[in-house]
Amino acid sequence: MSVVVVTDSSACVPREPADACGLQVVPLHVLRDGCDFLEGVDTIPDDMTGVTTAGASPAELIEAYGRALELSKGDGVVAVHISRQLSGTWEAGRQAALEFGGKVRIVDSASAGMGLGYPALEAARFAAAGSSLDDVYDRAVDIADRSRAFIFVDKLDQLRRGGRISTAAALLGTALAMKPLLHLVDGKLVLKEKTRTTTKALARLVDAAVERAGLGRVAIAVHHMKARERADGIAEQLQDRIPDIAETVVTDFSAVIGAHVGVGAIGVVVCQLPEPGADQ
Repeated sequence: MSVVVVTDSSACVPREPADACGLQVVPLHVLRDGCDFLEGVDTIPDDMTGVTTAGASPAELIEAYGRALELSKGDGVVAVHISRQLSGTWEAGRQAALEFGGKVRIVDSASAGMGLGYPALEAARFAAAGSSLDDVYDRAVDIADRSRAFIFVDKLDQLRRGGRISTAAALLGTALAMKPLLHLVDGKLVLKEKTRTTTKALARLVDAAVERAGLGRVAIAVHHMKARERADGIAEQLQDRIPDIAETVVTDFSAVIGAHVGVGAIGVVVCQLPEPGADQ
């Protein structure tokens, strides 16, 4: 193997495609009642009441990047991480990368979920095909730029408590029992619009994804927090309305993300794909 790609568990990447291209996943932390659970390693409690989260530390990432560099036989590592606006993991990665003399390149996906997962997977596929460190890095940056994430949550309280959205936006979103639709802009989670019912909010979620997809070839991911039936319904609507979908993934939010968005949340990631065989 030449270049190896590393991401973190907030990417929500299904195990099979990750394993197929050699993508390495670093666990983030779920904290509850004094216990520290590693996402994807430990069994996470079903009851998320009182849960907090933490990113990977520089020491953990030094270890992960070191293992990846060994796998690459010294050719290099591209690390694609959750938005620096949402987690300290990217900054920890930047610090860790200093230990490797330019052999580790860090990408801020400016996203989470498959908004991070798609650039990480595509970079790993590029790496598995024998691409150079620079080309793998450029591919990750390009696919991250092509991805957009939209999120419906029942309430903004958990996002406000975790500092992922401003108090002012949280108050606005909860006024008159409004149902908020959020999106990621420059890596920040912001209020896109508010509606009066869950049904209307989910309809606007679908509309926003369809508008973003346009007529080009796209990959679609639908995430959910203990709302599989709702997520399947959203995926069916997207498949009916978007003309050229290369793949559709329906998957749980990671526990780290789920702790902030709450039960019932739905996320849609739209990744506008380059033409097949296009190089960066």
